[in-house]
Amino acid sequence: MKKNILYLFIILIISVSDLLASSPIKIVGSATKHGPENGSLIIIGGGLIPLEIWNKFTELAGGVDKANVIVVTTAAGDSAGIETRTVHLVKKQTKIKKVTLLHTNDINESNSEKFIAKLKNATGVFFEGGRQWRIADSYLNTLTHQAFWEVLKRGGVIAGTSAGASIQGSFLWRGDTSGPQVLIGDHTQGLGFLKNSVIDQHILRRNRQFDLVNVVRESPKLIGIGLDESTAIVVQRDTLEVLGKSYVAIYDYKTIMGEGEKHVSDNKEDFTAASGPFFFLSQGQKYDLRKRKVIYEKRKRNEIEPESQQSNSILSVTK
Repeated sequence: MKKNILYLFIILIISVSDLLASSPIKIVGSATKHGPENGSLIIIGGGLIPLEIWNKFTELAGGVDKANVIVVTTAAGDSAGIETRTVHLVKKQTKIKKVTLLHTNDINESNSEKFIAKLKNATGVFFEGGRQWRIADSYLNTLTHQAFWEVLKRGGVIAGTSAGASIQGSFLWRGDTSGPQVLIGDHTQGLGFLKNSVIDQHILRRNRQFDLVNVVRESPKLIGIGLDESTAIVVQRDTLEVLGKSYVAIYDYKTIMGEGEKHVSDNKEDFTAASGPFFFLSQGQKYDLRKRKVIYEKRKRNEIEPESQQSNSILSVTK
């Protein structure tokens, strides 16, 4: 009984969260179902970030010389306001010249014109890992939140790893202040760049691959995305592509309920009709978020099988 009430509460939040978003967030219609109308998202599962993901971020931010990147360190805690290691890491990995720190834990500050000045000409934003509720506490439904959206509207890119991945969803997973072991906690609204979604990370490394099943089963509107470490999805409009060394799990209501239809043309298997409650995609594979279908493309013969386990980095201490 208690579980049913909880999931009814989830559905209610999902249904009205967009309508309840306070000023200055502008609610506008979109031709896309999940991804942004303009710009790109890079959602990373934590751990070491491979060069191909950094290269994609650099490309989508405008290139080494033209990119203007903001690194948001709020998820890592108060000390991250003066700690510049992630700024230096982004510069080292991307060779981008203009990389600037953005940090606050004060929602009044993030709701000021002065604070968002750095974002006015940004072409890319990178969210460091840590605890996703800190990002929600500091930026949700503020001028800064709107400024992040403006980066996408200008055709820029928003990227984030671990907590910086989960915060990009509309329903915030593992957002409880007491710890990441609480799946549905005291913070349940994400920044919503990937609409109608719930995102988890470190899924194979931390044996989390079944954790999203129930929430998607009870909330069919949601698409569930689970990312392993050293792996990312690049989302442009309603298409996602996998980059990196491991796997991305897709959680769709019809797949969970065993209602997917078999793809019969060319005798290709349709992963969305998997016998289990989710299915994996790997490097180079694409997925149509609107149609909830794998996009089939010819794969290279010498494609390397993804590695499911990777070493941690300074960005993988996130939850």
